[in-house]
Amino acid sequence: MALIATMSRLNRGFFSVADMAKITGLADGSLRVALTRLTKSNVLTRLSRGVYQLSLSEIDVKKIANQLYYPSYLSFESALSLQGILSQIPYVQTFATIKKSKKMTFWGTAVEFTQLKADLFFGYKLEQGIYIAEPEKALLDQLYLVSRGKRSLNIQELDLKDINKARFKAYAERFPSYVEPLIAEVQKYIGTTPIGLETKARIYGTEPIV
Repeated sequence: MALIATMSRLNRGFFSVADMAKITGLADGSLRVALTRLTKSNVLTRLSRGVYQLSLSEIDVKKIANQLYYPSYLSFESALSLQGILSQIPYVQTFATIKKSKKMTFWGTAVEFTQLKADLFFGYKLEQGIYIAEPEKALLDQLYLVSRGKRSLNIQELDLKDINKARFKAYAERFPSYVEPLIAEVQKYIGTTPIGLETKARIYGTEPIV
């Protein structure tokens, strides 16, 4: 079928109904009948309402979420864990966005988009098809939420040996003044690995990492 061949050739993470209407030229009713048939025969996988991908394609939840809720970038706990700064592995994929905060579920994986002000939406790059915060920015994004009582963070257990001190300082200057106490605390540990478990950790924030 031409639709399947074209979807394979384009190698995208997902396709909307509108995308497939352009590919096939089918009228809405005929296209939806075709999609229902292809989904029932396991040729297509329905990711969410009006969104499909080829069933044989690997499902990359982060890439699909990043594309579906644009603009956004992977940050907070997910980016910190991926970059080796945070030892815990969060079960929620966490993104920053300038759009309204939103929670979704893709293929059994929870995804959370947290709204940032437009002037804080910076410090990210494209890696393997996903926009992700630089380590320094992911850390500052997390501190920003901690300062607002929306996250918790054990600063002394972070692996900060690879944090760029100059970049962290430059980015920190763009954050509100009420984040400064946490920023100052983090700066004490930049360039170090986590302290021993026998040392009592200092916990900040009100909510557990999810």
